[in-house]
Amino acid sequence: MSETPQPLSAFERYLTAWVFLCIAAGIVLGQAFPAVSEAVGRLQIAHVNLPVGLLIWLMIVPMLMRVDFGALREVRRHVRGIGVTLFVNWLVKPFTMALLAWIFIRHLFAPWLAASQIDSYIAGLILLAAAPCTAMVFVWSRLAHGDPLFTLTQVALNDTIMVFAFAPIVALLLGISSITVPWATLVTSVVLYIVIPVVIAQGLRRALLAKGQGSFDATLARIGPWSIAALLATLVLLFAFQGDAILRQPLVIALLAVPILIQVFFNSALAYGLNRALGEKHSIACPSALIGASNFFELAVAAAISLFGFESGAALATVVGVLIEVPVMLLVVRVVNSTRGWYLVGERA
Repeated sequence: MSETPQPLSAFERYLTAWVFLCIAAGIVLGQAFPAVSEAVGRLQIAHVNLPVGLLIWLMIVPMLMRVDFGALREVRRHVRGIGVTLFVNWLVKPFTMALLAWIFIRHLFAPWLAASQIDSYIAGLILLAAAPCTAMVFVWSRLAHGDPLFTLTQVALNDTIMVFAFAPIVALLLGISSITVPWATLVTSVVLYIVIPVVIAQGLRRALLAKGQGSFDATLARIGPWSIAALLATLVLLFAFQGDAILRQPLVIALLAVPILIQVFFNSALAYGLNRALGEKHSIACPSALIGASNFFELAVAAAISLFGFESGAALATVVGVLIEVPVMLLVVRVVNSTRGWYLVGERA
């Protein structure tokens, strides 16, 4: 079993502030040194930007090292909670986001958005919703006093399903939204940003655990900051390309946040309520609700850049998910903690 994560560090707690600083830094750098930004953008092979690919791996691998796929054998211990998690993550979340994107982006907010980017914004929101949270859910679960073994089990199961389901679901929903994406590029994104990082992370995990739990914990503590640093560096690069679009339409981030916020609160409430109705424990309902509300935004950002490019609305839409992740999830944690008494009234043994 993976070690129990510590609560949010001061740096993680203020991730939103850091993201805003990266937005500002990226825009300034892009405007001041456009040639440098363009040179970085040209460093790609088969539509994969090499600097961003490296940064994405630095983001994802330390997170995936925390996942113990041996926890899959524990699925049978909490069938109801796992069932709710899978239902919300794979049968509700991506499809409701596609619906919300269609309502808000294609219709209600269309007059305030660039017509050429409408499809791209929708694609980014779908990519965000199709990738369930892998790493931060451990922290949210800890803060909500969730069952750590259940949290680990549902993450391992979601990661396994994501290898096979992410590309087909994204392709299906983009197709329904009349957005064409090359299958080869989509599959390449899955291999590069899910399959290969999982193999590397699990290989490192086994090698370190062979030396003892102490060695494993020490290494994770040492490389843990790499994930956040790589994320912030990616955001600086991304907004170096997005600067012109942001300056022309400063409201775009707020408009993109609306469907994301609705989805977060809807999915967390749905999972929380379903677990209560099925008689699951509060310590199971909390992580089940939290993983349904949060996203594997690192994967979404990487896939958006690979499929649509740095300057796309899709890349920007996924970054909005990063921007609001911490404050919104802290609010969800507060809600599930403060409603524990209400939940226990309906809890069955």
